[in-house]
Amino acid sequence: MVQGDQTAAKPQSSKPAPTPAAFARPSTSTGVTENVTGAESIVRSLEEVGVDVVFGIPGGAILPTYDPLMDSKKVRHILVRHEQGGGHAAAGYAHATGRVGVTMATSGPGATNLVTPLADANMDSIPLVAITGQVGASLIGTDAFQEADIVGITLPVTKHNFLVTDPADIPRTIAEAFHIAQSGRPGPVLVDIAKSAMQANTTFSWPQEINLPGYHPVTKPHNKQIREAARLLASARRPVLYVGGGVIRSGASEQLRKLTDLSGAAVVTTLMARGALPDSHPQHLGMPGMHGTVPAVAALQKADLIVALGARFDDRVTGKLSSFAPHATVVHADIDPAEIGKNRVVDVPIVGDLKEVIAELLPELAREHETNGKPDIEAWWRQINSWRETYPLGYTDVGDGLLAPQHVIGRLSEISGPESIYVAGVGQHQMWASQFIKYERPNSWINSGGLGTMGFSIPAAMGAKVGAPDRTVWAVDGDGCFQMTNQELATCTINDIPIKVALINNSSLGMVRQWQTLFYNERYSNTDLHTGAGTRRVPDFVKLADAYGCVGIRVEKLSEVDEAIKRAEEINDVPVLIDFNVSRNSMVWPMVAAGVSNDDIQYARGISPAWDRED
Repeated sequence: MVQGDQTAAKPQSSKPAPTPAAFARPSTSTGVTENVTGAESIVRSLEEVGVDVVFGIPGGAILPTYDPLMDSKKVRHILVRHEQGGGHAAAGYAHATGRVGVTMATSGPGATNLVTPLADANMDSIPLVAITGQVGASLIGTDAFQEADIVGITLPVTKHNFLVTDPADIPRTIAEAFHIAQSGRPGPVLVDIAKSAMQANTTFSWPQEINLPGYHPVTKPHNKQIREAARLLASARRPVLYVGGGVIRSGASEQLRKLTDLSGAAVVTTLMARGALPDSHPQHLGMPGMHGTVPAVAALQKADLIVALGARFDDRVTGKLSSFAPHATVVHADIDPAEIGKNRVVDVPIVGDLKEVIAELLPELAREHETNGKPDIEAWWRQINSWRETYPLGYTDVGDGLLAPQHVIGRLSEISGPESIYVAGVGQHQMWASQFIKYERPNSWINSGGLGTMGFSIPAAMGAKVGAPDRTVWAVDGDGCFQMTNQELATCTINDIPIKVALINNSSLGMVRQWQTLFYNERYSNTDLHTGAGTRRVPDFVKLADAYGCVGIRVEKLSEVDEAIKRAEEINDVPVLIDFNVSRNSMVWPMVAAGVSNDDIQYARGISPAWDRED
């Protein structure tokens, strides 16, 4: 067995850094263009890297760029109502398409409003480029009007960032920004450009290659590590593939399915990996972690081998780390060497792109099977199937006459189907959407996983619909999240972006209320939002939808659920909002309380599974 951290065996050299043409549409550049403004150079650069849409808001420091942007025949600009909405829309576009999302903002408060979406994209490995205006170069550091050191502010929450004061540097910097954003582990890059650089004349010269000394992401895994992983997977009696969002980012879903079939291992998919393996696959146990399925949590706890693929052993998956998977040997494959061994000691580290890692693992595993036979995992599957039978995913109606949110979301899944895209905010509705919607393909589930950003759903759904206009896009949102960014419905209406909103309205900050129920003696401090049944409805979401030019539908009875969803599915010229009035007493189960061992998972309130203690 190979011991130690990711340096145990030096990874093989990566592929040569791609040229701009490798991460963009074919260049239309005819060479050097003299006597253009820096602002024109920005727009020309965006065209060169293949950008087709930018979400943004103009302001003083970025204004010079908005003039030539108006003349671009290739770049569509969508005027959002808040910079945070622009950032999340760019992320939703990137989630849905796999391409780099782009947002644009002015200096000062315009730029600082992008901090949350940048941090969100950084946590979830989303390729995003933010272009911000900055005060003139001579004014930087003087506390000029709307000046903010956005490069310094965002340094901890971006993959990289740039400050440009020389207009000649604009093409090269933007080319590098896009390369960095989507190579290696994807992430957000900020390009802050001084207004003086936009206004000055320059010569446009598009770089023909990217030269970033010191930046060489490893994509090809080391053969020795692959062989050792194959040996372990071919001999384990209780194997689990622990699949994270890296599989989605690398486009490795097809390879994952082949590995699943060949290995016979159980598979769990994290919140960021839902859809990486179809939910209908017989070896798929669902989502692990705090609100994961009992079989998924139990399988990780009882595994003798965990093969982690593009996952980071997040605290929401592991629970109390010292008690997580105590009997498991760990193989950890990730594009980012910093993640390997960060939280959990790793026995076999593999640095590389997941698509290449799995592709190389498959023939090695087949050779192991041919040489030594397949392992006997029948007893393991008997145990797993017993957990499945005893602890299926379900819910109990709380009996207060209001809708069960789990039923609403389950019916949405059945009626709209797996070809739709589902975008969630953060909270109870997010967990129910991850549990009760059936995901059969990658990039069909979009949410804010690592940062847990309320207000993510509406703008991200807008961006996803722009990126995938032929798909139905549902924003599954809560009444708390919705009120943070619902102004982007105006953007959707004006720009013909017909998203659909399933508003799970329990008149509360639901997840906070659930914790108050369980851990604070039902002392409901500041969680009542007064938006649902039995209140004054402030605001009335159906009237608000109408004010934004959307179709608003209210559903309060069980018999109305299917009809409302079907009606929304038929409306494709304007956004639709369905206000589902659900019970505030419904809670998300199963649940592992924060900081508690996964062994102490509760299947429902007061009900803990009786684990089979035989190892």
